[in-house]
Amino acid sequence: MEKATRLFDCMEIQAKEPKADLLSAKENGAWRSYSTQETHTMIYQLATALLDLGVSGGDSTTEGRDKIGLISNGRPEWLITDLAVQQTGAILVPLYPNSNPKELEQILNEAEVKYLFVSSKDLYDKVNAVFSNIPTLKAVYTFDQIDNCPNWTVLLKPLPEGYRERITAISKTITEDDVTTIIYTSGTTGRPKGVMLTHKNIVSNVIDSGEVLAQIPIEQKRALSFLPLNHIFEKMCTYIYLFYGFSIFYAESMDTIGANMKEAQPFIFTAVPRLLEKVFEKIMVAGQKLTGIKKKIFLWSIKVAEQFEINNTSFWYKIKLAIADKLVYSKWREAIGGNVKAIVIGSSACPVKLEKIFTAAGMVVMEGYGLTETSPVIAVNCYLGDRRKFGTVGPLIKNVQVKIAEDGEILCKGPNITVGYYKNPELTAEVIKDGWFCTGDIGELDKDGFLKITDRKKEIFKTSGGKYVAPMPIENKMKENHFIEQMMVVGAERKFTAALIVPSYTNLKPWCATNDIPFTSNKELIKDPRVIELYQSIVDSFNPEFNHVEQVKKVTLLSEEWSIESGELTPTGKMKRKVITEKYKAEIDKIYSGEEFENPSLVH
Repeated sequence: MEKATRLFDCMEIQAKEPKADLLSAKENGAWRSYSTQETHTMIYQLATALLDLGVSGGDSTTEGRDKIGLISNGRPEWLITDLAVQQTGAILVPLYPNSNPKELEQILNEAEVKYLFVSSKDLYDKVNAVFSNIPTLKAVYTFDQIDNCPNWTVLLKPLPEGYRERITAISKTITEDDVTTIIYTSGTTGRPKGVMLTHKNIVSNVIDSGEVLAQIPIEQKRALSFLPLNHIFEKMCTYIYLFYGFSIFYAESMDTIGANMKEAQPFIFTAVPRLLEKVFEKIMVAGQKLTGIKKKIFLWSIKVAEQFEINNTSFWYKIKLAIADKLVYSKWREAIGGNVKAIVIGSSACPVKLEKIFTAAGMVVMEGYGLTETSPVIAVNCYLGDRRKFGTVGPLIKNVQVKIAEDGEILCKGPNITVGYYKNPELTAEVIKDGWFCTGDIGELDKDGFLKITDRKKEIFKTSGGKYVAPMPIENKMKENHFIEQMMVVGAERKFTAALIVPSYTNLKPWCATNDIPFTSNKELIKDPRVIELYQSIVDSFNPEFNHVEQVKKVTLLSEEWSIESGELTPTGKMKRKVITEKYKAEIDKIYSGEEFENPSLVH
């Protein structure tokens, strides 16, 4: 690793210890593995083809270098394309598969993408609809076999004599300071921005974060990947795997993660909190179906897990934990392959309750923090107990500095900081000052050097009484209750704090059945006075933990879950607060219709 300065340097390291299953994915219903040699051959074939098509590093400036677009789910072809593009001197511009056509057109035009690779027919159709509006785009290639569309395999021709010398000559001109990718942020507030990341940015993060992952005691280096690879969190972790000798298995889809885990038997995977919430929901649903002593043992084991503390040395607690592990937790692990030692969490805040439950069950949750602009990791909880603390995002990684501004904003400096936003020097100057990147997040460093995120600077609002409210801590705390699926605190320029709540219907329906409440539809269910009373009691139980202005006085229950597809969430699962506020304006106005809250009650 000492000599690695560019991402594609991982290939030289891999060649020294080749693997039969460097990359694996399902093809026609069966796992198909790509060996190190086969993977490298395909990378060189594609790089050669791109050079023959005229793709180049241009005049070495970011603007002058060719851009190659990539829209695909995680799969071996994604990584092969990335590594091939790097060695031509061109720049990869990856996009989210669920981007809408207007956003695709905007990004592809701004980046002046020359060639584009997509995975499937629906993505090809989406791009094809705006193809004529993108003058720089010469051709689109697909990974799946699609009629009347060039498949990427037409580019994978037998390697000609002297190909290595040709590629090596070009790659030698590529330095650690060259931009390797432009990643467009998902944008919770407005137009996506093109974050330029150099080889040095990402490689430094790979090395420093890799040291953290190296602490995990695993028997076989095998990881499962299912998050979008165009998200820097998953991409950076992927390169840790590539540099440190892991085999990578790609899940077919988000819907098949459970089955794919059981088949691939990974020792580690990355995830977002939403996934853990869904997994725990399924665990609870299965547990509620039990009867008699089995159900009592299950519920007892959940309570034991919720009481987990990292440095709990109580002999009696260890006995209870061992019993719960033998009877319950071991079955959870078996359901996802039996080998998982660690789950690395990013993108948004993870409820402490979930961290405790999964860690108690022998799957250590390592929550970290970072942004696209920081490549991404700034801090991360480690596997070792003395470097892990619930309620924080961990200690800073090596070579990254953090200071807290007077207003509480987290400022970051290090080799991982972006060189700026593509074609937007004004915005770059706004967020990078004297080498310090302004994250937009509010936080604090505790006495032990652990970083804690308290809110997003732009999300903090002021009530009409002039009091400031940070919504994120309230939402994260109340979402620990298993009856709350999603929640957004509101109250800007209003007299009091309120919230929109999407109930966890997975957990609410069994509760309703137990309490003889008939179910006809979600819309009707949230009108039932007993359901309203349930959520009132939940809100009331949490309110004493917050000061008076932060206490949620009223809420409205919603019948539909927020999702990426319906537009309320970003591709990484973060709430688009502006979109939600506009979509549910009538519901919010109803909450405040009288501005009375002496006797708080729920609106439905």
